[in-house]
Amino acid sequence: MPPIDKPYQSRNDQNRPAPKGDEPRINHQIRVDQIRLIDADGNMMGVVSVKEGLKAAELAGLDLVEISPNASPPVCKVLDYGKYRYEAQKRANEARKKQKVIVVKEIQLRPNIDKHDLEIKMRAMHKFLAEGDKVKITMRFRGREMAHNQIGLNILNGVRESLGEEIKVEQEPKFEGKQVIMMVAPAK
Repeated sequence: MPPIDKPYQSRNDQNRPAPKGDEPRINHQIRVDQIRLIDADGNMMGVVSVKEGLKAAELAGLDLVEISPNASPPVCKVLDYGKYRYEAQKRANEARKKQKVIVVKEIQLRPNIDKHDLEIKMRAMHKFLAEGDKVKITMRFRGREMAHNQIGLNILNGVRESLGEEIKVEQEPKFEGKQVIMMVAPAK
């Protein structure tokens, strides 16, 4: 009995589940008739059938990977899929390292705050803004202090003036119950 012709399966195809939503299709997972093929050296081979692409991948001992599935016809490249995934993961990790997470720090004040205490809070605000964090300034009122809320607003305006050019006010002072909230961010 003559041997049965089995379709080529790359070493990476064995026991491989279907690709997830963000992974490219490889080898026999590609379900179109025509593809635009790029060989292992990066040369454009033109529009060919998937079978020809699979043969080219088999001859090179590599995989046929669908690089751009939304193009017409889809763009496929002959390359080592394991190395491709490793490089993509490395690029994603580098991008994640370069991201800056913006943190919102909160400074709480009272309308009858002492001058020295306010200076200490201002030093903390300068430090937070220098690190690139946003600062939420909360002025809390208790009891009869609500009758003199203008004192609290004057303190917040003094804070804004003393921070000067290094800030951008994202939220003007606004009453929320028994407190006034102002949000500032570092100026770019």
